[in-house]
Amino acid sequence: MSSTPVSVQLIGQPVESMKEGTNSEHINLKVVEDRNEMFFKIKRTTQLKKLMDAFCEKQTRDVKSFRFLYDGARIQAHDTPLEA
Repeated sequence: MSSTPVSVQLIGQPVESMKEGTNSEHINLKVVEDRNEMFFKIKRTTQLKKLMDAFCEKQTRDVKSFRFLYDGARIQAHDTPLEA
């Protein structure tokens, strides 16, 4: 069984401003698989495992059947948006 690539995109603010410490502790992320898009709002310090699990639960598929990518680089479950 091969994994389907899933793109995770930051919505609304560049990564540089996120690392500089803007006012908001939350960020908006868009998860894209084929033509399906889902939007999530999470804290910057939240592990991306939470986003991955929520996405897979809504798709009713196993998390191991997806590869989550940000700017072409694979995202690990223990990463946070600040680290990605």
